[in-house]
Amino acid sequence: MPPIYTRTGDAGETGVLGPERVRKDNPRVEACGALDELNAAIGWARALNPNGELAPLLAQVQGDLLHLGAELARPKLAKPRIGPAHVERLERAIDELDARLPPLRSFVLPGGSQEAAALHVARAVCRRAERRVVTLSAGATVGAEALKYLNRLSDLLFVAARAANHAAGVADEAWTPSNKPAG
Repeated sequence: MPPIYTRTGDAGETGVLGPERVRKDNPRVEACGALDELNAAIGWARALNPNGELAPLLAQVQGDLLHLGAELARPKLAKPRIGPAHVERLERAIDELDARLPPLRSFVLPGGSQEAAALHVARAVCRRAERRVVTLSAGATVGAEALKYLNRLSDLLFVAARAANHAAGVADEAWTPSNKPAG
């Protein structure tokens, strides 16, 4: 086995799929890096409850994110790896989880159980990944379903956080804005 380090990125450049080398702050690298962060955040949430109801769904999402990262890493769009069926699967999961939860009456503060808090972190990281893919799409071709998938995934992670709290017997903390002006 060759060593894990290659020293080829020491000057601030990296390879993407294909022969091209780009700066590490290139929008394509930023988008792929944000997906990697998202995958790690979801892995953390999964590790907090590896045998929980959400674990298989989260594992499937992690696989999807690897496919999406491979799709985005190509300078020339190959066949998209994330399609309408992936988005529809997320929508079904959102609907199934949400149907079992009390209706929302206010904004919810991120937190509650450890699993829910980790899922809220993953949701925020997902929103960042979505923003990075939007930036990439301004100058490169991005598969039509990529942004839909990330948008739906952040919704799923929000509902999953609520479901994790519900399963743990922890109430979501409602945000109540103060009527007092700051200062």
